[in-house]
Amino acid sequence: MSTSAVPTGAGRPGGPDADGLLAEQLLRLTRRLHRIQKRHLEPVGITPAQSRLLRTVAHFGEPPRMADLAARLEVVPRAVTSLVDGLEAVDRVRRVPDPSNRRVVRIELTDAGRATLRELRSARRAAAEDILAPLTAAQREVLGGLLSALVDPGPEGGC
Repeated sequence: MSTSAVPTGAGRPGGPDADGLLAEQLLRLTRRLHRIQKRHLEPVGITPAQSRLLRTVAHFGEPPRMADLAARLEVVPRAVTSLVDGLEAVDRVRRVPDPSNRRVVRIELTDAGRATLRELRSARRAAAEDILAPLTAAQREVLGGLLSALVDPGPEGGC
């Protein structure tokens, strides 16, 4: 039997059942991470989706267009509009006309938005510490390597 005909999980310790267990554990960890992150974001007065939008706006060299944000966040433009509306209502972002084409609207951070980003960094660190607390420094290093391999599998493992 060639290796290409070997079922997923076969030939590895634990086999397919172990892969199913790993998948379930990853899903449970993801849910737990979301709950902890949400708990840490509540005092900041922001949702995880709004947090992601603020971070995304901050990573652009110039204020992005709504379409740029939708593409970067991999969501429909309508979702970005709702997020921007909510953040604009609490003065964390503002819509500004593009200087070269007044029909184009760009999204920029306000001073309150930049302050919120600083609070978010602290909240994210606290959430990560909650999740990683049971691990030693060596275990965290191993986990970091494993997660890097899963997040960026390289040319042969990519989609």
